[in-house]
Amino acid sequence: MKIVLDTNVLLAALIARRFSPQLLEHCALRHTLFTSDFILEETEEKLIEKLGYSAELAAEAANVLRSRMTVVSASKLESAICRDPDDDNILAAAISGKCDCIITGDKDLLVLKQHEGINIFNPRDFLMNEDIT
Repeated sequence: MKIVLDTNVLLAALIARRFSPQLLEHCALRHTLFTSDFILEETEEKLIEKLGYSAELAAEAANVLRSRMTVVSASKLESAICRDPDDDNILAAAISGKCDCIITGDKDLLVLKQHEGINIFNPRDFLMNEDIT
């Protein structure tokens, strides 16, 4: 399955100790992960601004993610779908990568449930459907 992980999922995987790192590891081992420069840059910015990472450490984290994912060149959507334009960038990455799903904790994306055939899951629901043990 081809998957885009939203910025909030990536951040949680980098800083949490339980559930989110398990999700990232599972997806990296069993699926093909896609991302975009927007997602990686946003992840890096939030690591610095909200979580107090140094610029060097945040860049290193983004580079590790980049090395484990296929980076797509995501074009802007023809028209806005989400209230937050940043969320449209997540949709654009999934469309560009011809992905099967997006995993996110963002309520504005989750309310869509699906967009252009791309399923949108929260992390817990995705893993429950994956039946990992």
